[in-house]
Amino acid sequence: MTEPRRPPPPLPVTVITGFLGAGKTTLLNRLLKDPALEATMAIVNEFGEIGLDHLLVEKSDDMVLLASGCLCCTIRGDLVATLEDLSRRIDNGRLAPLRRIVIETTGLADPAPILQTLVEHPYVARRYRLDGVVTLVDAVNGMASLDAQPEAVKQAAVADRLVLTKTDLVTDAAALAALRARLGALNPGAPILDAARGEATPARLLDAGPWRPEAKSADVRAWLAAEAYAEQHDHDHGHDHDHDHDHSHRHGHDHAHVHRHDVNRHGDHIRAFAMRWETPVAPHVFDVFLELLRGAHGPKLLRVKGLVALADDPARPLVIHGVQHVFHPVTRLERWPDGDRASRMVFIVRDLAPEFVTRLWAAFADAATPAAG
Repeated sequence: MTEPRRPPPPLPVTVITGFLGAGKTTLLNRLLKDPALEATMAIVNEFGEIGLDHLLVEKSDDMVLLASGCLCCTIRGDLVATLEDLSRRIDNGRLAPLRRIVIETTGLADPAPILQTLVEHPYVARRYRLDGVVTLVDAVNGMASLDAQPEAVKQAAVADRLVLTKTDLVTDAAALAALRARLGALNPGAPILDAARGEATPARLLDAGPWRPEAKSADVRAWLAAEAYAEQHDHDHGHDHDHDHDHSHRHGHDHAHVHRHDVNRHGDHIRAFAMRWETPVAPHVFDVFLELLRGAHGPKLLRVKGLVALADDPARPLVIHGVQHVFHPVTRLERWPDGDRASRMVFIVRDLAPEFVTRLWAAFADAATPAAG
């Protein structure tokens, strides 16, 4: 009796986003010419009934055009259908095996629905895995876009990699430094790369996530980037940021250390903060905490990442990854990526006070930990 054929390992998916005019198509063309992206399929999403950007993508034989709207609502179904069709064509030999998918979104897109599709759709999550979000920011017009366009703020906030474009056209060094500082406050964990200096290479843009984390546990720490929040707390004291470092110790046990970066300039309403605690937590306590947080404020959780020690097996940390109300099926690493065994969670939220999250967690930690006698 022959065993059923197993599906191939999930294909990594890189999402390239950024506001209108940021240079996404230029970057995509350059990436598709690189040998590191051999056997890559590009999915180009355009807003409106007539798509034009795909005509500018030079490697058009390896491209699928989604032109019926932004990647949300009904177009989200089109993305699922496209990914399912690609898998079927590979399975029956009509399409050569692929090594990667790259999705270029329209400049008007909220990237969250794409990430949710990759994380939550049963078939898609089995055949594809989110590798990372690359967000391009126009150095000339980026500050104005962040001031005026909520989509631009969210694109920057959820990125795993930020790429500054057109820096060679900027003559005001102070303005460029201010843009870098603002992006760093929005998203402390994302490296900022300069395209004009040749920094936006496949080696620095790809493999930005831990999925599958069990295969690359050494990279989980870089993916989480929790240290970036603490580092910025220690060094960044600009007027646009409000910092709170809570080291409270009640009932004789440790509470989460909180590093918070509030960015309220011109109505961004984005907060980036991290929590860290030393004591492993009971699985049911953490599950209820996460479920209450997701149920109460899921749409406001732009990105949640975590490495958590559970009391039932503290040597094998839990990897947490959420996009708004959708969380990736939890995965446990075989070991900690380094000698630091503390639990760490990072949050990027919109219109949600960090105190709500930290106090909710403190309430659960108090209830789960016996008071010191």
